[in-house]
Amino acid sequence: MARILSLIGAAALAPGALGATLIASHFSGQIYTLQYTGTNSSGTLAITSQTSGCGTMPAWIEYYGDTRQLYCFDEAWWGGGAIAEFSVGNDGRLSITGQGRSRGNTVHGALYGGPNGRSFVATAEYGPSTITTYRLPLSASTTALSQTRFTLTQRGPHPRQDAPHPHEVHTDPTGRFMLVPDLGADLIRIFRIDANTGALSPCPEARTDRGDGPRHIKFWKSASGSKQMAYTVNELGNSVSAWDVTYPSEWDTNGCLALSKTQTLSMYAPGRSGGPMTKAAEIRVVGDFVYATNRADQTFGSEQDSIATYTIDPDTGAISWLEAANSFSYYPRTFAFNKEGTLAAVGGQTSSTVAIVARDPATGRLGNLVAKIQVGQRGRAGEEDGLSGVVWAE
Repeated sequence: MARILSLIGAAALAPGALGATLIASHFSGQIYTLQYTGTNSSGTLAITSQTSGCGTMPAWIEYYGDTRQLYCFDEAWWGGGAIAEFSVGNDGRLSITGQGRSRGNTVHGALYGGPNGRSFVATAEYGPSTITTYRLPLSASTTALSQTRFTLTQRGPHPRQDAPHPHEVHTDPTGRFMLVPDLGADLIRIFRIDANTGALSPCPEARTDRGDGPRHIKFWKSASGSKQMAYTVNELGNSVSAWDVTYPSEWDTNGCLALSKTQTLSMYAPGRSGGPMTKAAEIRVVGDFVYATNRADQTFGSEQDSIATYTIDPDTGAISWLEAANSFSYYPRTFAFNKEGTLAAVGGQTSSTVAIVARDPATGRLGNLVAKIQVGQRGRAGEEDGLSGVVWAE
């Protein structure tokens, strides 16, 4: 560790060097602060601190840069879980500022509602087939504001589609709607948000192809503002779908956002496909590019899974295959881009690593490995252990 820190100090003095803080969560219950020092082409990573406070199985972390707050959500399967709020110091150290009990089995969470879009928190519970809302701030007396349980009238074609499995709670760019990709039901569930009370009113759902198993969703708008799209990563179908987004009039308080599917493309280059154990994981949109991670495809060799990259037509929002890039990780469950769009931080769940990968903002292509470090104990392939999340604290 001393040698790593000395290298960081030397790099920090180099012309053009930059420093950045990242935060990574681990299914062991630990949350780590990492320091990246270097340039957009070479650098070093070091673990500078670690803490607990997010229950036994931190599964998802959300960072809000303007307030330097981190929210962490616990996937604990037995006896309930936790939601934790941390403040992030200038040195990257985390201080817990709020904690509440959750219903457990939470795989995702996000803030929503209120005058600033952060008065409530919503969570998605995979196994119980529920989404739950809470009022902020978090405390020992925090209880659920509401809980919606989903049911399934017919099993899906995939063995994992035995019940609804909501996998994300994602607010649209206006903050008026919440979208919930349901892996088990092949639906994008849509809710209208009451910003004052935090209440969620159901809207007509958007249906994926059978067996897609949608996991996460991200929005995109054309530079002119005339075209709005959404893109989903489909875990079971190993694909990415594009959706036209239609909004009601802003004066229509009872109107609903609607999605209309326009495309579904494979996570693999034409003529290629994933194996029996591959699972799509996470999706990001940066500029006019879409990125999605593949788990367990080992396209680039042993424990070297891929990131699928697509271009977005700047006028129509249609996506086209660009390339498969090396994630330099095994089971890349999580990844994030820095504000400049020049670096990707890829969290390998099973390898339990954070890899910094170069990105060309002009072409969208991912390039060489810039830095890499193991964070916590390695996981086991296909199990809920190892690294769970990584974000840039910018």
